[in-house]
Amino acid sequence: MNQNTPSSTKFRSGFVAIIGRPNVGKSTLMNHLIGQKIAIMSDKPQTTRNKIHGVYTTDTSQIVFLDTPGIHKPQSKLGDYMMKTAEGALKEVEAVLFLIDVAEGFGGGDRFIIEQLKKVDTPVFLVMNKIDKVQPEQLLATITQYKDMYPFAEVVPISALQGNNVDTLLAQLQKYLPEGPQYYPADQITDHPEQFVVSELIREKILHMTREEIPHSIAVGIEDMRVQENGVVYIGAVIFVERDSQKGIIIGKKGALLKEVGKQARRDIEALLGSRTFLELWVKVKKDWRNQERVLKDFGFRHD
Repeated sequence: MNQNTPSSTKFRSGFVAIIGRPNVGKSTLMNHLIGQKIAIMSDKPQTTRNKIHGVYTTDTSQIVFLDTPGIHKPQSKLGDYMMKTAEGALKEVEAVLFLIDVAEGFGGGDRFIIEQLKKVDTPVFLVMNKIDKVQPEQLLATITQYKDMYPFAEVVPISALQGNNVDTLLAQLQKYLPEGPQYYPADQITDHPEQFVVSELIREKILHMTREEIPHSIAVGIEDMRVQENGVVYIGAVIFVERDSQKGIIIGKKGALLKEVGKQARRDIEALLGSRTFLELWVKVKKDWRNQERVLKDFGFRHD
């Protein structure tokens, strides 16, 4: 803790999990809370694979947010890992944000999550996202429906994309934090290394540009990342796919898609690093990697 940090008798801190069905806006909320992109966003379900920590710090408190994979029925070893990661997050936090998409309505996935929440004693907030897409009467009906199923500590309607009511959510959360230390420096926004965030930014661009099985079949590994003598950051990254046909799709006609992935990813990476970047991308086939324990561990998918 730095010397300017308030004493632990006044400073409050804690960990908060963000959970919900796939594609309800968890990563969008995380990025808005932190004020910078550290979690990738996509309209495709199960975008988040790892438990991503985002750090929000003020003069009086620090909240470490855990953006978890969407809770879903696993269909591969990678899916099993994602589910265990999401469920494990409930056991190590001071509060849980159960994020729902009010425009989508109640679903079986929500019922499954509520059953998991009944197993923990942690205060749970019902965070109702995308309020800009529904009428007030629909919002009130949804609140009643969910409150009949679980005793939520707080109910906070928000729009993660527009930032509506997010400040209220933060203010409410801080009331539930215990007195504690500042875990991270005030200017640190995530505990993940830069290489991880860079690989996720590359993966995000592929998610935006591909469809069907491709988004779920890719992984990105950073092979080399260093500052060159001219001050430019060199990054060499490999995009792994499961089949030869997928490799062709990622590269695109005359390399067009891969070039566009690099162009868009480099823009976000330079914003993250605050320096010019030279990004070199390769595509390799690693057959059926989502079901190979050893390969999953090599890609960083492992339980603590």
